[in-house]
Amino acid sequence: MLGNSFGRAFRVTACGESYGGALLIICDGVPAGLELTEADIQAESDRRRPGQSALDSPRQETDRVQIVSGVQEGVTTGAPVGMLIFNVDRQPIHVDQYRSYKDVPRPGHAGFTYFMKYGPFADWIGAGRASGRETAARVCAGALAKKLLAREGIEVVAYVKELYGIRARDGMSLEEIKANVEKTHIRCPDLQTAEKMIAKCLEIKEEGDTCGGIIEAIARGVPPGVGEPVFDKLGAVIAHGIMSIPAVKGVEIGDGFAATRRKGSENNDIAYLDGGKVKFRTNHAGGILGGISNGDDIVVRVAVKPTPTVSVPQQAVDIAQMKEVTLSPITRRDPTICGRAVPVVEAMIRLAILDLLMLHRGYQGVAKIDNPWIDHFHPRPTDVWEPPQK
Repeated sequence: MLGNSFGRAFRVTACGESYGGALLIICDGVPAGLELTEADIQAESDRRRPGQSALDSPRQETDRVQIVSGVQEGVTTGAPVGMLIFNVDRQPIHVDQYRSYKDVPRPGHAGFTYFMKYGPFADWIGAGRASGRETAARVCAGALAKKLLAREGIEVVAYVKELYGIRARDGMSLEEIKANVEKTHIRCPDLQTAEKMIAKCLEIKEEGDTCGGIIEAIARGVPPGVGEPVFDKLGAVIAHGIMSIPAVKGVEIGDGFAATRRKGSENNDIAYLDGGKVKFRTNHAGGILGGISNGDDIVVRVAVKPTPTVSVPQQAVDIAQMKEVTLSPITRRDPTICGRAVPVVEAMIRLAILDLLMLHRGYQGVAKIDNPWIDHFHPRPTDVWEPPQK
């Protein structure tokens, strides 16, 4: 199986399955001298952990993170940082339940395509590597990226914008989003709308069904110049990372598809001078022009499909006996994964930005480029970073 690594300068490699022994994460490119503890990673891991509310799968995983390499006495050494999360909720009753229909690919799942690619050797327990369980590893890597980006004054915040057609109000400031996003398990900072979302989700859950929604993310503080023209555009790398998340079916950068309903003169972000600095009156482009950051907020919206595991009878095919059957699995599931997917979306955006930021800084260093315009328009908070003193 290929495709288990993401990034180049900051490269993340992960392995592990839904009901395997553990998830393993290796982060290459971590600079030496960064203060890092398991508590830093655990805080983000806990946000994604299942079994915390009626909106989550009841699977009881502790998701305790262990740092096993690359850190000595709380400081990174420059070696790859390795992390482990052991799967603890692997009761035989649940494995046997999956065994009972292992030859019947569940509608909406990857079971059929995995069978066509890997044959009968594909892991059928809880969807194996195709399970959303693997995203726990991404969140750990994203937590490490979060610490590195914080040195540069860069933050990424995501929230549930819409659930089953119920939409949060527009125009919320980043400060309001940050203050309220963790107040409910659905992670919608518009608290009145959040209650409507929760009520509708629980209603759908009682029907044995599930629902999807839209997650919006904002990256603030990304300096101009991040992203490479053509194939490694900032938007392209972000979209790559986001689209690799299970259940994600679409990505918008900036105004996205809404731009198709405007004239060019209406959609262009007009530049102006403010105190000798160039700014833009609007941000339809979502902070990216020509695949390169322009200093504005990077805005991303993510379409998340309904959780495919449902308790509603559905037609399927038994591929061992080659006959049509009716399938009604009663397995643990999230009535919606949108709330738990928020930290996963944040993680992938952080990994994309950090990787391209490191490439950009490396290119500048190798080419000996001195570009005072970048610092003039978007001063870096930490041009020279000193390692912590013992």
